[in-house]
Parts: sequence; structure tokens; C-alpha cells
Amino acid sequence: MRTLLGCALMLATTVGVALAHEGEDGHAHAPIAVKPAEMYAPTAMPDRVVLTWTGDPRTTQAVTWRTSVDVAEGLAEIAEAEAGPGFAAKATQHKAVSEALKTDINTAHFHTVEFDDLKPGTRYAYRVGDGVNWSEWFQFSTATQQPEPFSFIYFGDAQNNLRSMWSRVIREAHRDAPKAAFLLHAGDLVNRGAQDAEWGEWFGAGGWLNAMTPSVAVPGNHEQAKDEDGERYLTKHWRPSFAFPEHGPRGLEESCYTLVYHNLRIIALNSNEMQEEQTAWLEKVLAENTSPWVVCTFHHPIFATAQTRDNAELRKLWKPLFDRYKVDLVLQGHDHSYGRTGLEVPGVEMPKDEFSTFGLAVEEAEREQKGDVEVGTVNVPVGVQNVDKENGTVYVVSVSGPKMYDNARWPFMVRNGEDTQLYQVIHIDGDKLRFEARTAIGQLYDAFELQKQGKDKKNKLVEVPVEMPEILRGVTE
Repeated sequence: MRTLLGCALMLATTVGVALAHEGEDGHAHAPIAVKPAEMYAPTAMPDRVVLTWTGDPRTTQAVTWRTSVDVAEGLAEIAEAEAGPGFAAKATQHKAVSEALKTDINTAHFHTVEFDDLKPGTRYAYRVGDGVNWSEWFQFSTATQQPEPFSFIYFGDAQNNLRSMWSRVIREAHRDAPKAAFLLHAGDLVNRGAQDAEWGEWFGAGGWLNAMTPSVAVPGNHEQAKDEDGERYLTKHWRPSFAFPEHGPRGLEESCYTLVYHNLRIIALNSNEMQEEQTAWLEKVLAENTSPWVVCTFHHPIFATAQTRDNAELRKLWKPLFDRYKVDLVLQGHDHSYGRTGLEVPGVEMPKDEFSTFGLAVEEAEREQKGDVEVGTVNVPVGVQNVDKENGTVYVVSVSGPKMYDNARWPFMVRNGEDTQLYQVIHIDGDKLRFEARTAIGQLYDAFELQKQGKDKKNKLVEVPVEMPEILRGVTE
């Protein structure tokens, strides 16, 4: 009897639970979408933690994070990391510089601490918070005093569907280069630079990687916002979110800067504005440079992979300096396809050529009408003659997000690609640089090596065979 009664009670309970999850009419309710303002609301618990540099990577490290406005004073604690948990008792505390940012969906406080007087070649543990609410302990390593082999990861435009589609790319890249020295982003990190939810997606996609591996980033055209008069300006999210050097031309603080990591000089440029002002600054940096390797990064390509988006004025300003000072590698985005040159590329003055049969002009015009690209950004096509045999720079355009464009398939490009999410791992070991472009599932798509031949001499380029064919629309092998 007890058994039968127990079964009856269990059945009644089960039915009650089932009914409790249904509406009064007996039908289940449809899922409710979480709104951005709720999903990306700041709290007293730190989020959007990201490492960057404002000074020497051997002795400094900057960290930025976000909280709700309830946190008036941000704090960071740091100690030399140890195998056991005892390091936490030895941590020193640092007060943050904090600022409020009012966005389209919230107001938050952003906090930055710059650790200095660190020991070269040392592993540190740190956490951020307010004294009560703390992040987990993260770790980073300072650069060694003397150069040694290292790698870094380069991403073209992430931009769209960051949470759902770009997250796999940055995480796959980490699997390939888990000890990368830094992550380099060539602009268009998000699609709408003034929308906080998109920044929430970007930081969420990188997650704890951003807090363990420093980022080096430049703004793209989608990090530009518009004021009431239609004037474009760098999104107000940029400077609160990141801490980069402020030694660039006035008005371009933290969007135009230079850093040295081991034997590599990184020159980050803002191709959206004040290009002429940056030209004089760029020449001074290159003239005074003593690092063997030089990599320049900015958003708009010197040689566009989209046939209707030529950046002729930018090429006239900056390419002569890349040639004169023998810049090794230029890393760019913007065109949402893949293109990589050899050492021989067209000169500054590229004569106009006829359109190819790919129908790019028509498709780009349709994108403008749909609002997929900004009106006025579609430019005049250019030709591919006048190869400059004295050039020693390799130019790369790549895309890491899911938004894709047609590729012009210029004959001077050694490797092209379409409809493929990519990340690039770059290894530097003394006089050798190895470049690997990999797909979102880790396949080796393109690879080459640069070998130094002596001061003021052009590099030797060695093509590394890859087993997979180019991925191009309408082409099958």
C-alpha cells in the first residue's frame, strides 16, 4: 500500500512540475531573447580584462578592466608567480586610474593600472578588483632582457558575429600558439564602434586570453563613430578599453604608436585620419629605428584585395617610406579576403586597368545601397603593372571574422583566398621570420620565410609549400 501511494504521489508531483513549466493554456512559452542591456550590464565584479603595453615589455605591463559605477576606485594586485599558492600573500597593491564611459546601453567605469619596475623574463600573477570583489588570478610573462625566439598572432577584421563566429578563430589560434607573446588586431574589431554590446561580444570571444596575452591593436573604419554634424571620430570606447602609448602625433594618442618587443619594432598606424601627419612621424620612427625586424600594421591596405577599394593616397604617402627603410612586413585588414604579396609589387603610381570579369563594381554598389558598406568608401580600381623589383616588403591582407568579400585576384599576389576565416602565426628567431596563415580549423593555408641578408639589404623570401589549394569562388581543383 505504501508503495502504491508513493508512486501516486510521485506521478502527481511530476505532472505538477510539468504543468508549472507550461502556460495557463497548457502550452510551453517561447524562449525570451536576452536583451543586450541585460547581457552586457556591468557589475561590481571586474570584466573585459585586457593586457596591453604603454612602455617597455621587459619591465612594464598595463591592464584595463570594466566595472559598474558602484566601484569608485579600482585596485590591482601583483606578485611574482610561484608554483604554490603562497605568492598571493606577497602581492603589492596598485590604485587604478578610472574613468566613466556612458554608452548606448549603460554607464560603466573603466580602470587601468600600469605595472612598472618589473623584472625582465619573469612570470607574474595579478588580479583586479575593488578590494572585495576580485577577478581570478591571471598570469603573464615580461619579455627577456636579451632577444630570444618568440611568436605572435595576427588577426584581420573580426567585426561581425563576434560571439558566435569569431570566438572559434581566436581560440583555435591560441591552440596553435599557446605561448604567443601578443595578439595583433589590424582594425575593425567590431562592426559598430559606438555599440557597447558589440564590444561585449569582442571581449567575450577572447575571454581570459585577453587577460593573459597582451593585445596590440589599431582602429579600423568601423571603430569610427559620427557626431551630430556627421563628423567622424574614434569611438569613445577605444581609449577607456585599451592602454597604448600616447607618443604618436597629437590627436592620435593610443591609435598611432610604436613598441619594441625583443628584436622586432611594431609600428601601429591609424589609416582612418591624419595620414599626412603620421607620415612625418613614421619617417622619424623608421629613421631612428635600430631593431632588425620592422612590422607595420594599419587597417586600409596599401594593395587592396578588393578591386574597387584602392587606397591610392595612402600608398603614395607611406609606401615610399616602407621601400626606403626596408620594412619587412605590413599587416592589414579591411577587404574581407586574403591576399599576400611576394617581394615584387606594383609601384606607387599604379595605372588604371580595366575591370576584371568578377563583377566587383556592381556588387560593391549593391552593398552600399543595402548599407553593408559605408557610402563613399568604394574607390576607383587600379591596374597591376609597373612591378617594383627593388621593393623588399611583404604585404598581407587577411580576415578573421565571417563577413566575406570578393577577391580581385591580382597577379602580383602570391596567394589569394575567399570565404575563409583565417588567423596568422608569425615566428621570429634571430635572422629568420616564418609566417603561417591558418584557417579557422587549423589548416595551413599559406606560409613563407624571410631571411635577413645583412644591413640595408633586401630579405630573401622562401615560399613554404602548402598542401591545400587556394579557396576561391568558382574555382575547383
